[in-house]
Amino acid sequence: MTANRLVLTLLFVFVLSVTLAAPPPYRWKIRVSVSPEMRQSFQKGGRLLLHITSQRDREPRTRSEITIGITPENWDGTRSFVIDTRAKTLRATGLDKPLEKPDAKYCFQVVYKQNPDDGQENVPGNLYSHIDSVLLTKKLSLQLTLNTLIEPVPVIAHKLVKLITIQSKLLTAFRGRPGQLKAAVLLPSGYYDNPAKSYPICYRIPGLNGRYTAVNTVFGNKDFADWWQSGQAPQVIYVFLDSQGPYGDTYQVDSENNGPCGRALTEELIPEIERQVGYNPASRKRFLTGNSTGGWVSLALQIFYPDFFDGTWSYSPDPVDFEHYGLINIYSDKSVFYNRYGYLQPGRRTTNGEPTFSMRDWIANENTASRTNNYLISGGQFGAYNAVFGPKGKDGLPSLMFNPDTGEIDHAIARQWEKYDLKKVLETNWSTLGPKLQGKIWIWMGDMDGLYSNVATRYLEKMLNKTENPKSDAKIRFTPMAGHGQEWSDKAVLTMIAEKTK
Repeated sequence: MTANRLVLTLLFVFVLSVTLAAPPPYRWKIRVSVSPEMRQSFQKGGRLLLHITSQRDREPRTRSEITIGITPENWDGTRSFVIDTRAKTLRATGLDKPLEKPDAKYCFQVVYKQNPDDGQENVPGNLYSHIDSVLLTKKLSLQLTLNTLIEPVPVIAHKLVKLITIQSKLLTAFRGRPGQLKAAVLLPSGYYDNPAKSYPICYRIPGLNGRYTAVNTVFGNKDFADWWQSGQAPQVIYVFLDSQGPYGDTYQVDSENNGPCGRALTEELIPEIERQVGYNPASRKRFLTGNSTGGWVSLALQIFYPDFFDGTWSYSPDPVDFEHYGLINIYSDKSVFYNRYGYLQPGRRTTNGEPTFSMRDWIANENTASRTNNYLISGGQFGAYNAVFGPKGKDGLPSLMFNPDTGEIDHAIARQWEKYDLKKVLETNWSTLGPKLQGKIWIWMGDMDGLYSNVATRYLEKMLNKTENPKSDAKIRFTPMAGHGQEWSDKAVLTMIAEKTK
């Protein structure tokens, strides 16, 4: 065994023993009940998440210093369930650290994740409690009641905003229950004055776990709304897509776990949208854009459907090369928690390069959020990655590409991610994909990306620069010292589309 392998092995053993064996310093018992009004909305098999914070300017469920997660067995909501911090089936983050304000009152709030169609926490269909505040002691008893159902967010009411909802036959057949697809369409200012005109259309893919209701934020911005309605804005139909999925973001592509999401998008939702808004596919002005996760998806859809889409503007895409999955090579590295030198692998950083969050901490948070006690169904970034990129496991759930407690990579699973490794897909299939992608790829990346995704984009650029027959004309722009999504702009994208379609 080499010295590096020995160091990593010892680190794995240490982390595993700390994660599974060390008792928390506090013995708290939080009794959770369901209010009579919420009993009808309650569904068995969900995940209880207790959030604790000393901050008074936000609800604990939106951000907290301490999060405790547990999946109650056979709980039907008619009786109380006790969250005991010494329970063996409990996961927690922040509970092993000294309190930030030991003499202050802390706010407690509990959420019950139960929506089977959405892996996220603060989403429609889930329940949460009122907020209670107490002075923390080593022993504590508290009662919280799940008394509020999170309701769907309505789309802004405006003549230029159109909501489109369909029931997907493809997703319904795959999931065995009704599968809906939704989109919000922002129509150009001249749309109703030119009813026979076929406008260019752009599909805007949201960032991680984003929703079609992002139209509310964009069009709710007065500067953007005034510009859009002034007649000076490009006359483009702007479509806000939705990424909802049972394991988190579906990434809008076909996968073993989420089902035929790419086919449902291109064969069901997009044709219906374009039928309702009068887009003419023969005009060849169907575009894509997105930032972060949306950056990866917009690029992936252009690559996987090179004839269907006519160009993409991709900002800060998630790793497009899995040999540089952040700072990890999933095909050869031993761990996602420690690098080959035995140091903690950072997951995030500032634009000055200072690490702010380790991969181990990141996965600990997702383990806490998931009803399986690992990141598998967390609804977070790595829960989503596993569902999208990996095969289905023997239990019918997504497979785990790495161990949730040690970070050790399962290379047999990692190799099955290759079909979503965009650099490998392009490299392997350039003779057929290259001609179809000419004039269709535009990518922006900050060279101090907070998630280290710029590294993968740099290697994609190197590969594209070496292409022949044809020589790639992809436009990839890097901004020195810029962070993740720093130059993302709806206005900029729409303006570039207008220039392209002149």
